[in-house]
Amino acid sequence: MRVAPYGSWKSPVTSSLIVGQSIGLSEVRIENGHVYWLESRPQERGRSVVVRDGVDLTPAPWNVRDRVHEYGGGAWTVADGALYFSHDADRRLYRLERGASKPAALTPEGVWRYADGIVDSRGWWMGVREDHSHGGEPANELVVVGPGGIQVLAHGHDFYSSPRLSRDGRLAYLAWDHPNMPWDGTTLYVDDDAIAGGPAESIFQPEWAPDGSALFFVSDRTGWWNLYRWDAATGATQAVAPRKAEFGVAQWVMGMSTYAFAGPSRIVCAYSEGGLGKLAAIDLATGAFTPIETPYTEISSVRAEGDVVVFRGASATQPGSIVRLDLRTGRSEALRKATAVADDPAIAPYLARVEQLDYPSEGRTAHALHYPASNPEFTAPEGERPPLIVNCHGGPTSSASSALDLRISYWTSRGVSVVDVNYGGSSGYGRAYRELLNGQWGVVDVDDCVNAARHLAERGLADPARCVIAGGSAGGFTALAALTFRDRFRGGVSRYGVSDLSLLAADTHKFESRYLERLAGGHYEQRSPIRHAERLKAPVIFLQGDEDLVVPPNQTERMVDALRANGVAAAYLLFSGEQHGFRQAAAIQRALDAELVFLAANVFRCALTF
Repeated sequence: MRVAPYGSWKSPVTSSLIVGQSIGLSEVRIENGHVYWLESRPQERGRSVVVRDGVDLTPAPWNVRDRVHEYGGGAWTVADGALYFSHDADRRLYRLERGASKPAALTPEGVWRYADGIVDSRGWWMGVREDHSHGGEPANELVVVGPGGIQVLAHGHDFYSSPRLSRDGRLAYLAWDHPNMPWDGTTLYVDDDAIAGGPAESIFQPEWAPDGSALFFVSDRTGWWNLYRWDAATGATQAVAPRKAEFGVAQWVMGMSTYAFAGPSRIVCAYSEGGLGKLAAIDLATGAFTPIETPYTEISSVRAEGDVVVFRGASATQPGSIVRLDLRTGRSEALRKATAVADDPAIAPYLARVEQLDYPSEGRTAHALHYPASNPEFTAPEGERPPLIVNCHGGPTSSASSALDLRISYWTSRGVSVVDVNYGGSSGYGRAYRELLNGQWGVVDVDDCVNAARHLAERGLADPARCVIAGGSAGGFTALAALTFRDRFRGGVSRYGVSDLSLLAADTHKFESRYLERLAGGHYEQRSPIRHAERLKAPVIFLQGDEDLVVPPNQTERMVDALRANGVAAAYLLFSGEQHGFRQAAAIQRALDAELVFLAANVFRCALTF
């Protein structure tokens, strides 16, 4: 092994390798033995494609994406082989019959958006419509789209999701109102009668039993998102295999699924314990809860048909994959992987390895995933400690992913450690942990990031003089707040990050327009980095999309101007055609390399190794 300073190691995990071979995989479906999924392709300018059994169903220029709540999700569904989808260019809803070469429009041109749909026995689409025709906040409602036009089924609430039809035509759905987010409080309706939930109970993913006798759903009424069964005849509700685990997730996007019926009396479910995902089967007749061994620690989009289960699975050593599991044999196979890099013997030794990290923070325990610097060809000089990137996930009510992320290996294989923090407020650890951030955004999250860096430095696993903090969106706010109000970090990365809470409250989209009230408790002035920019002395690189409606570019530009006026090094890259989160290969590659150049020169003080 060669001896070289941390941060200067040469690595084959390049930005061109990452964007050239990586795609996004999500939204799995199964129907009549055919497996469908959605692929997001940076190489095609971020175009999203529905794939069936490995074959594209939506050729260019069709882009299967919606922007309901701005984050989208649930942009397509399939019924009897016909594909129903939202096209990003015009927001209209289309149907592509099996074997047809061109889809037919189902909705008129206009300022409407469609998502989270199902198809009834007549072939009519039923789902969420977001109406932007009235000015001000858009109106959300449930509609049915049929040959006679569009009919409104439910309206009056600020938000709707998850419509589900029983065999006998009973409609279940979720609704919630400002200032709640769906993980704060939602109401479950059946034919307009509220049967569960409310302002202080989060309901997730209602599903009718195959025979229509009961409605299943996930609720956090005990402090944990657990499964429940509502009897359609008696109205009685009972818990299904209760555990101190999370069977639901924060509903940031539409179309999420953590469980599915694998036959008339069996449920296969994904759940999280200690921040890591697992899979299990529940026998509804006996209540038996049987864990299913898989190599995955992140499991989502669970669907089933008989003994076949399909889902998106990932782990620290496995990229996001579309997985088919046979419950009879226990065997699973990856039908599609987000990248083949992990299978390349020339690359695999350079991929990051992960350690779960539980550490003390302000009198309680916080959680993180630690990725030590590692490269099979290099070792550092004796006594040297590695630079550290503290990563703050977005949301902030979200969680750090345990999936293989080549962007992390990009750093660790060059001799830079990474710690991905699940600060107080993150999902996956119960409602009480999620609620730690209420009124404390910019405090609790910053505490936990600062203490993660301190903990690793005290253990000799990080160089305190070369610690930086990075994050995107809400994570960008945490990064900027830590740089502004604390002195632990020597540099930072803000990817479309929030810098002005007052501006965010006044100029963000409907879905999150009251979110800030719960998170910051009105402390906008005190906690906004832009209002205290004179306190920020460390160099920062800012990365921003010019079409971002969640965090508009003017926020980032004001922060950059303020730092430059104070003589602080502030790099700014504005990416054309990008929204909230980068989808195009060129933007992803340029952003990653720009971070390396900036941090190497301004913080790590090491030679560049692309």
